[in-house]
Amino acid sequence: MSRAEEGPALVSVKPDQRKKTRLLGGATRSLVGKLILLLLVFMTVPVILYSEFRQADSEKRRLLLESVRAQGSLIAESLRPLLEREDPSPLPDLNEAVKPLANDHSGVKVLFRPASQHGLEDFFFVASEPPVPAATLAAERDRLIERGVLDKLAQSCQVEVPIALRHLQESGTEELLTSITPVTSAAGCWAIITTHTSTEMLGTAIDQPYWKTIEVRIASAIYLGMAIFTFGLFYSIWRSIMRFRDMARGIGEGRAASVGFAAQNEVPELSEVAEEFDRMTSALRDSAEDLRRAAEDNAHAFKTPIAIMRQSLAPLHRLIPEDNPRGKRALEVIEESVDRLDYLVASARRLDQATAELLDATREKINLSRLLERMLAAYADSMASRNVVLAKSIQQEIVVRAGQDLMETVIENVIDNAVEISPPGAEVRVDLRRAKGGVVLIVRDRGPGVAPENLERIFERYVSLRERPKENTKENTKENAKEDTTEEPGPHFGIGLWIVRRNLQSVGGQVWAENRPAGGLAIVIGLPLAS
Repeated sequence: MSRAEEGPALVSVKPDQRKKTRLLGGATRSLVGKLILLLLVFMTVPVILYSEFRQADSEKRRLLLESVRAQGSLIAESLRPLLEREDPSPLPDLNEAVKPLANDHSGVKVLFRPASQHGLEDFFFVASEPPVPAATLAAERDRLIERGVLDKLAQSCQVEVPIALRHLQESGTEELLTSITPVTSAAGCWAIITTHTSTEMLGTAIDQPYWKTIEVRIASAIYLGMAIFTFGLFYSIWRSIMRFRDMARGIGEGRAASVGFAAQNEVPELSEVAEEFDRMTSALRDSAEDLRRAAEDNAHAFKTPIAIMRQSLAPLHRLIPEDNPRGKRALEVIEESVDRLDYLVASARRLDQATAELLDATREKINLSRLLERMLAAYADSMASRNVVLAKSIQQEIVVRAGQDLMETVIENVIDNAVEISPPGAEVRVDLRRAKGGVVLIVRDRGPGVAPENLERIFERYVSLRERPKENTKENTKENAKEDTTEEPGPHFGIGLWIVRRNLQSVGGQVWAENRPAGGLAIVIGLPLAS
């Protein structure tokens, strides 16, 4: 079943394959294509750089931790003689002993567990430099237990524990616990903890995700700012182009006919372009007006002598006797030629007007539903005389933006064709519906249809596939046939559907033909709704 038979609501505009190819081919050259490519770059580059920098930071962190752990081992060795002393107890002298081992960027803390105890909770701080309140030290010990740092130490007091643990002091200062070195003595298990507060250590990703480091945050802020600026610039360009497009559409549709591009443009860089567009628009309008004026003048100039010739033929009919068939036939040929010339003049006028509409189409809001109802009512007598039945389904209040005369010409040509080729008793059906993306008008007949290879040709200029009507009269003898050597088709010159397509193209519409499965032709017209 064809799309026309499915119903107007299901009909969509025929795709133009060449247009699709052009769109696909130009996707990478368009502003949107470049924006997508830039977006991919902005997404890919940070991932690559982040991976590389994280690997570099990991190596830096490894070297720093090895350095501070070696430092912790040296501190532990320097305290070992004191911690292994049995008598007197090293505890009273421990705070004085760790003071020289600390500086402005690092500190030393000492944990102790008596030999008689074996649990994790039995560890407690006995010295700290710089000094830290007892409550803070207790909270720090609990965190070490919670993180499992003291598990191995509690088991043997022989294993050096490598750690990297951030700790926030009550003063708000953040410090980094970098190593725990055990020392075993008769009194119990000692653990020397080294800490660092230097930017060199805290600026790394030790004990935190790499993205939390200062360098990454600063780089991310700069990168985000650059991305916002870049995409904002693209958006500004895109918005200017879209505004220019809307200006062109408004001028083309007659919504801003009195205001040019230059008057509406707000982008200085587009000023010269706007002025050129104004000049081209003015030239097109002038050309369209010249064509319309020339069409009227030429039609008037030709119509006068044609009318005179037609009037002059009346006396000749009376002068030529009835028994002179050759004279009568000559008059008939002259009358047919005058009629043909009259039709040619009218056709030439319509061609010029159609060309003018392409250059500068009249645009106004038209209630297509009412216009179609009125025109179909005018066809009632004509259809009745030809014994043609009209069936219609018209959705109300459909408004399009086009010219009144333009749409009347389109509807008149399509319906005239449907009525003329329909056999007596046949039905001509007219449907008007809103469809996806616009409006669809379908005129269906029960004529002979068109060969599939000619469905597009019928919209070409001077292409008429109708057979010339033959008259069977007494005067149409072999002798007369020999004298009548013209091979031109009757009154149909093949411009009606050409004008239909051109008129619709000038207002953003399309038209095509489809053969009906049960016989006949469907002319499908697509138009955008008025905004």
